[in-house]
Amino acid sequence: MNTVIHKGNRAAEWLGQRSVDILRVSLGLIFLVFGVLKFFPGASPAEALVMRTIDTLTFGIVHGRSAVLLTAVMECFIGLTLVSGRLLRTGLLVLGFSLVGIMSPLVLFFGDLFPGTPTLEAQYVLKDVVLAAAGLVVAAKALSVMPLRIGDGPGRA
Repeated sequence: MNTVIHKGNRAAEWLGQRSVDILRVSLGLIFLVFGVLKFFPGASPAEALVMRTIDTLTFGIVHGRSAVLLTAVMECFIGLTLVSGRLLRTGLLVLGFSLVGIMSPLVLFFGDLFPGTPTLEAQYVLKDVVLAAAGLVVAAKALSVMPLRIGDGPGRA
């Protein structure tokens, strides 16, 4: 029985040490793959939604293929920073910014996404809630490992 408990403790320790890094890399791979798809017209199932969303959010300044390419570059950058761990803070900042765009169709086009039952586009956007939550977990670990250095901090003269 002690052997089983010991192995369970070792597994828990291993998970505690590595699970957030595994989450970070897998989240990065998702962003990287979906970002790369957007470089090829017609390859991304979200292409039309991206065009419509970015067009609406930028009041028509960025639209069409430019909106998709901008999204592709951002998603690839986020993916590369998450996979590599380099420039992680910058990647997480871009991820936070992009999540506004990723989730905004729920507000901007709710009636179109949910005409009764969720459309395929609605399901695509809703799965991004999980990506947002994963991003928060990765950010929490990254920011606790790399504390912010703003000023001298409280209580210092």
